[in-house]
Amino acid sequence: MSPRLIDLSVPVVDGPSEATPVEVDLLDHAAAPAALGLRPEDFPEGESISNETVTLTTHTGTHMDAPLHYGLTSGGRPAAAIDEIPLEWCHAPGVRLDLRHVPPGAAITAADLEDALAKVSHELRPGDIVLLWTGADRLWGTDAYRSQHPGMTRESTAWLVERGVRVIGIDAWGFDRPFGSMIGDYRETGDNGFLWPAHLYGREHAYCQLEKLAHLDKLPDATGFTVVCFPVKLTGLGAGWTRVVAVVGDQ
Repeated sequence: MSPRLIDLSVPVVDGPSEATPVEVDLLDHAAAPAALGLRPEDFPEGESISNETVTLTTHTGTHMDAPLHYGLTSGGRPAAAIDEIPLEWCHAPGVRLDLRHVPPGAAITAADLEDALAKVSHELRPGDIVLLWTGADRLWGTDAYRSQHPGMTRESTAWLVERGVRVIGIDAWGFDRPFGSMIGDYRETGDNGFLWPAHLYGREHAYCQLEKLAHLDKLPDATGFTVVCFPVKLTGLGAGWTRVVAVVGDQ
């Protein structure tokens, strides 16, 4: 039986779930001949080949954040850009952890991860790709998607990375708690440790995070699949668009 492929990505599209716009300038088939300095009659049906110019951020749609996104250094060395991520990190056994009980705005703790892992009877191995299943992708296409999700902490991120995990994915707009939750706590306490603690942990130990995953509910089990998540090779940048796919039945 051939392996089954499950798409774990959201589409790149302008809409309320993205914080920044996606702009598309289309050169359609009918206008293309003139753009090439030719006539419509020079082509069959008067149509040449089309083209699109797209303006968007590297964090639009499903994407991978590289250590360079978190800071200029990681573990005392220059932080790796997205084109420098080892390919081996991006093709590895996957582990889905069910965290749907953690409410929006709340922190996903190390204890939450430990409990979720115990329920799937799996011992983490170096290189495993861990997928955090919050269920927040059900809000894709709405404004609520950007704010109604839980998020990781420094401690929970360290709990995974110190066990050899190098890529961690989440089916939510962001990896940390929502912007409003972090800013609210910071303004109330004056403690800047509330600001992107999971991201900033990457300045201590290199790891990558996948944001805006989807369809983790379609995985047949918590383990027994391979994750393929190669980012676009954008030289020297902190993130790259990524088509994330689970391969089921290849192990």
